[in-house]
Amino acid sequence: MIPARFKIGDFSQLGQVSVRTLRLYDELELIKPAETDKWTGYRYYTLDQLPRLNRILALKDLGLSLEQIAHLLKHDLPAKQMRGMLSQKQAELERELAETKMRMMRVEARLRQIENEDAPPKYEVTLREASAFTIASLRLLVPHVQDMATVRHPTLNNLYSALGEQNIKPLEPEIFLYHRREYHEENIDMEVATAVEPSVLKNFPNGIGKVTVRELAAAASVASVIHHGELWRIPDAIVALYAWVGMNGLQSAGAYREFHHGWRENQAPGDDLCDITLELQLPVTPLDTP
Repeated sequence: MIPARFKIGDFSQLGQVSVRTLRLYDELELIKPAETDKWTGYRYYTLDQLPRLNRILALKDLGLSLEQIAHLLKHDLPAKQMRGMLSQKQAELERELAETKMRMMRVEARLRQIENEDAPPKYEVTLREASAFTIASLRLLVPHVQDMATVRHPTLNNLYSALGEQNIKPLEPEIFLYHRREYHEENIDMEVATAVEPSVLKNFPNGIGKVTVRELAAAASVASVIHHGELWRIPDAIVALYAWVGMNGLQSAGAYREFHHGWRENQAPGDDLCDITLELQLPVTPLDTP
């Protein structure tokens, strides 16, 4: 059977690359036509040249120069090594995409704050006592704010798996505890936790493996705000909470706590995170005055 051959225009469609690019690759000897008609000058390519073209385009997408690509192809780059390089680049692009998404969210949050500077408050903040809870928790250090989802979710899975192995039922609410009073974008010290029956502390005073079981102390005075809506808009509630504290002659007496009511973060699909209810509690005391 005569092998299928393609004129340069048809091969450009097959490989989804311009004729101009194919001619450049020919000049650089990255991929030369299988045949060139000596009378017409027509370039012909064959189907078995497509894998080489795909390698060139993949390496180009990795950011390699054409000179570097030529060197790699000269040494017959194995498919396994190519897959490894592409997988690494894919992971890098996914990280960049996540970082860009987080930046877009922060920009959107700042724009909302600017647009709402003269608008009436959207949140009602109250001052009240906070009850004590018996909690089971895992403490973690999140490298960067953009890593929140990728680090918190596995930690929550580990927490609930450890409780499940001991037939311990998680109670409401799920709780996130932050241990630094000021805002940090890096090395965020926090706990993921859930309320449990007080008897769990009696039965496991030393914890369950890496899971700590302890009492989350009551607080005589916390400023509390309820957020309904998208999880990604929590910064709006945080701004409202701290603004209210300052305007009422108060100051924080610890880091804020985040209570998830009626849902658990690692069990909620993306759509559900657009309609959640959570409470932020901030321990407060009267503002120090000179």
